[in-house]
Amino acid sequence: MALYGAAAAVLEGLESGQGGIKSLVYNSGFPHVRQLYALVAETLRYSAVLDKLVSDAELLRNEKKLPPQLAKVLVYDLLFGKGLKCGGRWKALARRHRARLQAELARMKVQRGVSRNEDLLAPADSPAASQVPRYVRVNTLKTCVDDVIDFFKRQGYSYLGKAASVEDLKTLSGKKFLLDLHLPELLVFPPQTDFHDNLLYTSGHIILQDKASCLPAFLLAPAAGAHIVDACAAPGNKTSHLAAILRNKGQIFAFDMDTKRLATMNTMLMRAGVTGFQLAQQDFLTVDPGDPKYSKVTYILLDPSCSGSGMVTRVPREEAAPSAERLQALATFQRKVLSHALSFPALRRLVYSTCSLHREENEDVVQAVLQERGSAFGLVDAFPSWPCRGLAAFPGAERCLRASPADTATQGFFVAVLERCGEGAAAPSSLPAAAEENPQHGAGAEAGAAPKKRKRKKQRVK
Repeated sequence: MALYGAAAAVLEGLESGQGGIKSLVYNSGFPHVRQLYALVAETLRYSAVLDKLVSDAELLRNEKKLPPQLAKVLVYDLLFGKGLKCGGRWKALARRHRARLQAELARMKVQRGVSRNEDLLAPADSPAASQVPRYVRVNTLKTCVDDVIDFFKRQGYSYLGKAASVEDLKTLSGKKFLLDLHLPELLVFPPQTDFHDNLLYTSGHIILQDKASCLPAFLLAPAAGAHIVDACAAPGNKTSHLAAILRNKGQIFAFDMDTKRLATMNTMLMRAGVTGFQLAQQDFLTVDPGDPKYSKVTYILLDPSCSGSGMVTRVPREEAAPSAERLQALATFQRKVLSHALSFPALRRLVYSTCSLHREENEDVVQAVLQERGSAFGLVDAFPSWPCRGLAAFPGAERCLRASPADTATQGFFVAVLERCGEGAAAPSSLPAAAEENPQHGAGAEAGAAPKKRKRKKQRVK
């Protein structure tokens, strides 16, 4: 059962936008990662077929306690894989429905005029995935950019220097890599490069994190010593990025509802050398902003649950657009949690981000909450040199950022930066100017500036 449960959890994580397939598999804690990856990848490949089989066989209707993602994994292995190898009571449950599932599979083949299982698959249609490079964030808590570049050179990679354009990132191939043109601690490799077994990754010296996912912490740009809330923190890549920006000088309060995800996050943060953080298994909406514990919280990173419509895996799969009802429910939650975050009394800057492409979860949420808050907060003109801006949903929406495989060679993403107005504070204008209080961080310098050289660290990997 452990294999199927782990695979179902990865599928759920993909749907909710928690990460890509590789990061979720390797952070799952399951000991046989190749076996798990293969099962998840093949289940994704047959996703549309499995959804129809499960529906036509009325499997979930007849087995109300069977989670949908677990159903897909079981049905895949039962009908398309090597047969159910484990699973306990779930294995017995799936076998009870085998005859009906096989009948529905046979009917589907007849209807589509095919004889092989593979012929049921749509042609691989994920060109966006091939446009997204492998991004590697250097963990400056343990090392520096120069040392990591030197390490990869010794492993036979060819360093091409700093990228001059997004097109440079898209044309990488072989064992070549670049320094990103926007983020000073981000290295860029060809899309299929795998570092999960690399010493730098296993020792926490590098973090495998998409460029768009690096934007929220980069644009929050907290000053060293600051108190920060990471409201929806797991799996923790953004939290570790915040800690690196703080140089472990400050306090991070991180919240998430899922016990297993928090445990995985704790392991990852410890591996990355993060200190000064408190993890809490708690719904952020139940956190009291007036609690003295949070009286010094001046920065909040808010990356709430969303449709995940911007996530591009490196495995072909059918993209299912969320229903209008699903989008409305998500947007209602997102507005509620953003409004709650803005009620922290000492808050100065907040970053709201999603991995969604839908305006309902992005510009519309920001507009509604800003209207609700009156003139208390305003949008910062975040990263003016960023090429992809917010949709023109309301005056000022262009201050927000969007990202996509085609335009920025990243996953699909949305970021808005809000700052408190009034009470002697300057009106929000441009984030790089606002971030000058933390000159060691890239957001406080000119966009795309080369990173300053640092002294060699004692923990240099050889």
